Amino acid sequence: QVQLVESGGGLVQAGGSLRLSCAASGRTFSSYAMGWFRQAPGKEREFVAGISRNGGNAYYGDSVKGRFTISKDNAKNTVYLQTNTLKPEDTAVYYCAAAESTSYHTIVPPQRYNYWGQGTQVTVSS
Repeated sequence: QVQLVESGGGLVQAGGSLRLSCAASGRTFSSYAMGWFRQAPGKEREFVAGISRNGGNAYYGDSVKGRFTISKDNAKNTVYLQTNTLKPEDTAVYYCAAAESTSYHTIVPPQRYNYWGQGTQVTVSS
């Protein structure tokens, strides 16, 4: 198993930026594809971004394309989510997730993620 701990959330004004981090421990981090999801009050959990095992391929939800960037540092057992040009509608609890993957390059579908962190709150004021 892998344990995930998010950090970096907070309160920011619209147009601002935050960098979220997710530190992993347990089994070999490089064996996992990683992702970020979010859930706002009263809404379903939403896929935000995903990245392949080797960090070479990334994909994003439509609502964050061009504003958010996911990256993976296998040497530091950490995945990041750089969030730019934040909007009030980005307000949510952001969760880090992991999925075991046999391929270094393949994108993992959102429904495959099966390890989750506790989440970090991001609040964007208008």
